[in-house]
Amino acid sequence: MPEAASYFKEWSGYLKPEDVARLETAYHFSKAAHLGQFRASGEPYISHPLAVANILAQLHLDAQALTAALLHDVMEDTAVTKDEIAAQFGKPVAELVDGVSKLDRIEFETHEEAQAENFRKMLLAMARDVRVILIKLADRLHNMRTLDAVPPAKRKRVARETSDIYAPIANRLGLNALYQELDDLAFRHLYPVRYNVLFKARKAARGNRREVVGKVLEAIKKKLEHGKIEAGVQGREKHLYSIYRKMREKKLSFANVLDVFGFRIIVKDVPSCYLALGALHALYKPIPGGFKDYIAIPKANGYQSLHTKLFGPFGSPLEIQIRTQDMHKIAEAGVASHWLYKSTDASLNELQQKTHQWLQSLLEMQSGSGDSVEFLEHVKFDLFPDEVYVFTPKGRILALPRGATPVDFAYAVHTDIGNRCVAVKINEELVPLRTELRNGDRIDIVTASHAKPNPMWLNYVVTGRARAQIRHFLKTVQYEESAHLGERLLNQALGALGSGVGTLSDAQWNKLIKDSGAKSRQDILGDIGLGKRLGVVVARRLLAVGDPHTDEHKSSAPIIIRGSEGMAVQFAQCCHPIPGDPIIGLINKGQGMLIHTHDCPVIAKTRSDPDKVFDVEWAPETKKLFDVNIRIVVINQRGVLAKVAAEIAASDSNIDNVAVAPDSGDQYATMHFTLQVSNRLHLAKILRKLRSIPEVVRIARVNSGPGSSAQRRDR
Repeated sequence: MPEAASYFKEWSGYLKPEDVARLETAYHFSKAAHLGQFRASGEPYISHPLAVANILAQLHLDAQALTAALLHDVMEDTAVTKDEIAAQFGKPVAELVDGVSKLDRIEFETHEEAQAENFRKMLLAMARDVRVILIKLADRLHNMRTLDAVPPAKRKRVARETSDIYAPIANRLGLNALYQELDDLAFRHLYPVRYNVLFKARKAARGNRREVVGKVLEAIKKKLEHGKIEAGVQGREKHLYSIYRKMREKKLSFANVLDVFGFRIIVKDVPSCYLALGALHALYKPIPGGFKDYIAIPKANGYQSLHTKLFGPFGSPLEIQIRTQDMHKIAEAGVASHWLYKSTDASLNELQQKTHQWLQSLLEMQSGSGDSVEFLEHVKFDLFPDEVYVFTPKGRILALPRGATPVDFAYAVHTDIGNRCVAVKINEELVPLRTELRNGDRIDIVTASHAKPNPMWLNYVVTGRARAQIRHFLKTVQYEESAHLGERLLNQALGALGSGVGTLSDAQWNKLIKDSGAKSRQDILGDIGLGKRLGVVVARRLLAVGDPHTDEHKSSAPIIIRGSEGMAVQFAQCCHPIPGDPIIGLINKGQGMLIHTHDCPVIAKTRSDPDKVFDVEWAPETKKLFDVNIRIVVINQRGVLAKVAAEIAASDSNIDNVAVAPDSGDQYATMHFTLQVSNRLHLAKILRKLRSIPEVVRIARVNSGPGSSAQRRDR
């Protein structure tokens, strides 16, 4: 390709000749591997990895990263293996390529699960080497630049992923230019009409406001020269998605977004930043609440600048950033500045440290997450763009997402502090744990050795770290307790069938684990204890594995239903079975057993499936109360509802719900009751009492599932 030669020439400006030679070898290797493959646009596939490598070269990344960029799709789309890459280009390059590659040859139940697992693999590889995410972000940026060539449905999905995950990660790593372009491209493909309208409006505004911008630039330069402050001054244009977000959040029209243009002042050192700020505040009046000092308190991604908002000429607000040259480098390149400048500057070291802390937090979230979808949820929670800055009792500054609570703060300090948190003092005052933190708050967490996380905390924590650690603790404790209980319940069920847990072979367990989709024996026992599986069903299946001639549904007596089985047994809303009704059990994978009446039309088709349907019977005595729906037609007279309710109460029944609808002629009214009864005899007693009321014309028991009109007359 002609552009390949020009790229290599350009890259030689900062790379050694031997590195450029190695990149040329990688290019030809990748070109041969992708031979015959084309992109959706019709271009040879090699154009994509070449473009990705060039994006990284603009950030002056090292030769290993550029080599991996040229090879980043060969493992996924061709027959080339990781070992082949390691043999020819070295193990570090092979690790980078593997980190960027998707999880192929693994089947997932849903597209969302597959995507989440790919994100988890990539983010964990990034925790080992941050260049993985830099390659992936460059890959995504080129895909977004060429997204017009793919079908509309895929275009929307890729744009949504970019907006939800990739752009926030670029922002979190301080890659400002990448972040803004990804944001704008995602906006263009998600909302093309809105994008085009704003694009044209901003273009028109350039001409309308050019005179104002020119006057402001000239005034700022003169003021800084008068104060003998050496500075570079430049106007800048806000990116489109930033304008759109401001319009949406503040409900503004484009004409009311006056700070479409901002100004950036770059000075030689930190004292000059504050001198420039004073000079500008003397030139234009500052807007109250518009000043932010990100030099004294840097953002979590290492960004440093002074931000101020001023009343400019003609009353239009001006947004101004003041920073040093080093701060500007970090603001533009973020974490990539480590390769870009190889500086020993303290600010760069601090940036690397903050990035490392965030990457370590990803590993902690991974250990506390049950699956990849949950892990991705935690990461999304952690990619908040807005932050609050709070202080520990010793004066250490912590940056937390907007909306964070003392519980988030406690887990940010240390997992043990979060797990043992019982109370909090904010600025020396005791406040609830759900209190939202504000900038400058001084937080003092009160702990107790016996304390443990409260499940209610999950309703208000906002950081991924806190959410992951709370869930991890609750799952671990609950899982251990449930597994012990599940073993006892299974032993009891096996005992009724003349066996026991100790008599089961590994082959029986392994067959059951495979058939049920569980991960281990402990998982099955835990599910029994939590009520997600029935002990008696598991017992029968285990014994059926041991004896291939055993019919697990016919070899034993029906399952006894007591009504107190918890999550394991639920009662269908379509037919509302109550003790005394002939019933049948329907097993739903992962949801336990659903009890229907024998004549329920909802399960007519399912009854022929022996793997899902079980014979069940009511226990002689049940302590639970069951819902049942009845419909009563009455003469529409004053006080009739009170009479009916009194008779129901006198029959030892609770009224869970009641609705009254007059008939069209208003002579009669129809009352719909949801009652709680212990069995059919109890219901019959209630119906006899109600029939004795003179105003009652007709009574019927109703099956009240959605769309159901089935009913039973009282007998």
